[in-house]
This record gives sequence, C-alpha cells and structure tokens, in this order.
Amino acid sequence: MSTPGTLTPAPHDSLGLGSGPFGIAVQDEALAVAVKDGLVRVEELLLASTSSPYPYISEITSHLAQAGGKRFRPLLVLLAAQFGDNTAPGIVESAVVVELTHLATLYHDDVMDEASLRRGVASANQRWDNSLAILSGDFLFARASTLLAELGPQAVRIQAETFERLVSGQISESVGPAGGQHPVTHHLEVLAGKTGSLIAASNRFGALFAGCPAADVEILAEFGEHLGVAFQLSDDLLDIASESEQSGKTPGTDLREGVHTLPMLIALAKDPAGDPATARLQELLRTDLAGDDAAFEEALALLRAHPSMEEARDVVRGYAQKARDVLDPLPDVAAKEALRGLCDVVISRMV
Repeated sequence: MSTPGTLTPAPHDSLGLGSGPFGIAVQDEALAVAVKDGLVRVEELLLASTSSPYPYISEITSHLAQAGGKRFRPLLVLLAAQFGDNTAPGIVESAVVVELTHLATLYHDDVMDEASLRRGVASANQRWDNSLAILSGDFLFARASTLLAELGPQAVRIQAETFERLVSGQISESVGPAGGQHPVTHHLEVLAGKTGSLIAASNRFGALFAGCPAADVEILAEFGEHLGVAFQLSDDLLDIASESEQSGKTPGTDLREGVHTLPMLIALAKDPAGDPATARLQELLRTDLAGDDAAFEEALALLRAHPSMEEARDVVRGYAQKARDVLDPLPDVAAKEALRGLCDVVISRMV
C-alpha cells in the first residue's frame, strides 16, 4: 500500500502523467498538480521543438515524439525542481532539452541496432532509411542546443559533459572490455555513461534551475545516475522477458544482434560443466543469431528460463536501493518519497 506522497503504478494515462510502465498516480495533491501541469507544458514545447517549416522534415523528426513514450527524464526534471522553486524559469525548457537528447539517441540507436520497432511503431530507419534517421537525430540535437543557448553557459556545459559521456559509453560498448576487465563491470560502466548520465543530468537541471543548494543538486544527480542504470537494466530484462506489446519494441533485439546485456554476460561467465542448458545457451550466445530464426528462438527460450535472469534482477534491485539511500539527506518533501517510489516502479516493471 502506498504512503502519502509516493508514486505508484497506475492504469494507462490515469492522471495524464505518462503511459506504459511509468504511468503513475501521485498521492500528494499539490505535487500531482505541479507535475501534471509541468508535463503538459513540456509536451507542448517538445512537439514545437520537433517541428520544422518543412513538412517532410517535421514528419520524420516528430515521429517518435508523437508515438508517445514515458517522458521519464522530463518527469525527473520536474520532481527534482520540487526541492526548490518549481516555478522558476528554465525548468520546463531543460526538461525538453533532455527529452530531445534522448529522442535523438533513439534515432541513432535504431540505426546501429537495425531495429524495426520503437514505441510500438515502425522505427524511423525502417519507415524511411538509415540516412534520414541519422539526420533526424542530428536535427533534434540541434534543437536541444538552441534551447540550451537560452539557458546559459552552465547548462551548455552540463549538456556537453553529458553528451561526452553518452558518446564515450557508446564507443566503449562497441570496443568492448579492456584487457583483464570483467565483462559485467565493463557493461555497468557503459550503462552509467549511455543511460545514467542523461538521467543524472535531468535531476541536475531540475534542481539547478529551481535554485537548490549545491549539495542537494549533487545528491539528486547521484540519485539519477543510480536510477538510470537500474532503469536501463530493467529495460533490458523487459526486452528479453516480455512480448512486443509490453515493451513497445521487438523482443530480443539485443540478443538477435549479438549485443550482450547483463543476463547474457552473467550466463556466459558461468561454468557450464554438468549443466547442458548453460552450455547450449553459451554456444548460442557465441554464434550469429541474426539470420537463424530457429537458433534465436531457442536462445531466447533458454535465456528466459536461465538463473542469470534472476541474478540480473538482483543487480537492478541493488542499484535501486543505492538510489533510494542517497536521498536520505534531502528535505522531507513529497517529491522525496515520489523519487523513492520511482525506484520501486523500476523494480516492479521487471517481468
């Protein structure tokens, strides 16, 4: 049962605060009104920022924004702002910056992953082509930069540092672990860069523009980093364990493309002696599954039933707990329990 001030899973779009796994109900009325109103303003500016005077550009660049999404990062900007003046200038604009940045990375990721489905609709590279998908991502980065220019040099610096971590994380994932580095350790570092950094920036922007003390800004950014890793890990588990109607994308995309997420890395690290299922799974994970539907389906079934899935869930729970714990020094406002509640939602969305 939820306590006052927490966020709990709710029916689809019950309060207009989001859809999918992060559709939430806010028990504190003042917080509910502030977040709902903020998200409405974010959505208006987001759609305006993805449009162009040229209709054919608008059609592509607004494709994913209009498909919906959890708006998880803008939500975190708005919640972090509750620890200061949540009506201050720059909060909504910075929330749109992080969502534009996130959307841009999705366009690029889908090209790299050769994905065919995103948010329940055809990915941009599938509907148009790779070149237009990449250029659309670049367009969204440019629109984010336009907003940042109005927010000042500190915001530009935060975005630049975040973007560097995003790109470094992607490069590190492509290159693989350094000599002697454990693959799981490397993977978690990659996720901290690719996902944790932008979610940390979301909290940092919200707290910064709300005028929070520097110590509180750092606490909220650290919370975002831990939550971001937990969020991405849970997303990867959802991709393996769910059907496409639940996850909004083709199940097993990473598995098919040979991208090893946490449960796969855990499975690969196990001693297969005396365990035929693990031995067979390891064999399949080391082969090219992209063009072999039968092998892919076998690997997916073995992975779903493998103990590595529960071990990966334990890692998610650990990151979520670290996120909860770091919030302890913050003032006891409704948003504090709301952020803690989001940690629970990240865990509960795992299947």
